[in-house]
Amino acid sequence: MAAYPPQHWQPDDTLVDFLDAGLPPVYIGFGSMQPARAQRLGDIAIAALRRARVRGIVQSGWAGVQAHGDDVLTVSEVDHQWLFPRTAAVVHHAGTGTTVAGLRAGVPTVPVPIAHDQPFWSGRLQALGVAPEIVPLAELTVDRFAHAIIRAVHGPVHRSKTEQIAKELAAEDGPEHVLRALEILTGHKAPA
Repeated sequence: MAAYPPQHWQPDDTLVDFLDAGLPPVYIGFGSMQPARAQRLGDIAIAALRRARVRGIVQSGWAGVQAHGDDVLTVSEVDHQWLFPRTAAVVHHAGTGTTVAGLRAGVPTVPVPIAHDQPFWSGRLQALGVAPEIVPLAELTVDRFAHAIIRAVHGPVHRSKTEQIAKELAAEDGPEHVLRALEILTGHKAPA
């Protein structure tokens, strides 16, 4: 389930074969949500993917979400940095790590916030123009979910924005900015 699985993670043949078998799929993952809603989420995911006429990869996560069909694959642990660039869009809970992985991948997103800081990150994704809309988990319906997926996959503005942001992130030296901010806050220069 982790965004950063064990160091030597490799995709299994089933995942590689699925990716090779057609157009890039939509990734759907709800992070560390608890199991109470797993069956409902799996059913909504399958119906929304079918209605949007796209293939999907659903990550089971802590909740154990399962979604099976001709054009749907359920996975457990997967490296988001490896998978996301191979997708048409990413649907996720808008946790910090998954948000960053989606931005770095340069693909549009559909945030489905559940709790904590997720509404904040969802709002940022929409403000950046990489997400067509925010679909809070409490308001998730097949129609709304399918509509958001269609807009993310087929909206050229969202794709263009995400590609631009991915390039900017790739060129940025994030650790250097953090180091300089810490030097300013502490009044001490970091050793070279």
